[in-house]
Amino acid sequence: MNTFGRIFRISIFGESHGKYIGVTLDGCPPGIPVTEKDFSPWLERRKAGGKGTTPRKEDDSPLIVSGCYRDHTTGAPLTILFENKNTRSGDYSRLADKPRPGHADFTAWKRFGGFNDPRGGGHFSGRLTLALVAAGTLARKIIPEAAISARLISAGGSTDISTAVDKALEAGDSIGGIVECRAQNLPAGLGEPFFDPVESVISHLAFAVPAIKGIEFGSGFKAGSMKGSQHNDVFTDISGKTGTNNAGGINGGLANGNELVFRVAVKPPSSISKKQTTINIRSGKMDELNIGGRHDACIALRVPVVIEAITAVALADLKMTADAQGFSQNL
Repeated sequence: MNTFGRIFRISIFGESHGKYIGVTLDGCPPGIPVTEKDFSPWLERRKAGGKGTTPRKEDDSPLIVSGCYRDHTTGAPLTILFENKNTRSGDYSRLADKPRPGHADFTAWKRFGGFNDPRGGGHFSGRLTLALVAAGTLARKIIPEAAISARLISAGGSTDISTAVDKALEAGDSIGGIVECRAQNLPAGLGEPFFDPVESVISHLAFAVPAIKGIEFGSGFKAGSMKGSQHNDVFTDISGKTGTNNAGGINGGLANGNELVFRVAVKPPSSISKKQTTINIRSGKMDELNIGGRHDACIALRVPVVIEAITAVALADLKMTADAQGFSQNL
């Protein structure tokens, strides 16, 4: 559904062109200092405006409507709203019967029997990652010791990101990219074996981010062509530090005390200026598709802070689960 977490639970809601989007955090501990200004550094990094991003600009000003009193969390569900102000819904009128290739238009129409909101992708829009970034702001306060950072390391198959974006814009096309995330200072033993390992919890949230198509930890898919003597990370001290980090900081589903390292693949945005063809769901025949509106040529440019946020949410829930199970003294 639209909720994630066992103890630190987040629920996102809203549509790209609806009045509001937002997130409700349940299980957030009481007494955490928080003001609406705390969200600004992370929300600013997600905003559009740079080369290759959508011309749609929103204030993205958070409104805390519950769960906070005298600038501290109360322990009650905390709800944060964001108003959608800069919408041009008419740009999507021509897409009502013509689902965009690569987008959720068709699957949303099938799943909800045509009652879904198609404007801007509706509930399936990357606009809702704003709610994830807001949730990540609170999650960081639950795990302040974790230093989480992500960056775009390539776009369109090139490390020359600026040039790759220029070429995509010139061609009226779009490109994807690879985002790498690292988290330091995680306690060894954090996580769960088998069904809720660190990799699974992070992956679960990563695929909640629209446009994510793949994920790998540490050496990732390269591990399939390595020998054990190459891939094994030799422990160098009792803290769990290793000489290499092919495991990406995780053994047996648990953090091993080394840096957590993973990468996600971000697909090219589906909305492009080039003419395409698609099925007309009203006539059942192929039709020409010309997409107007305002869209990112490379959404991967804005993804790093979202990946940081989902990582923080995953780690916060794992930490609170360990606390509830009485494992905290071991971590």
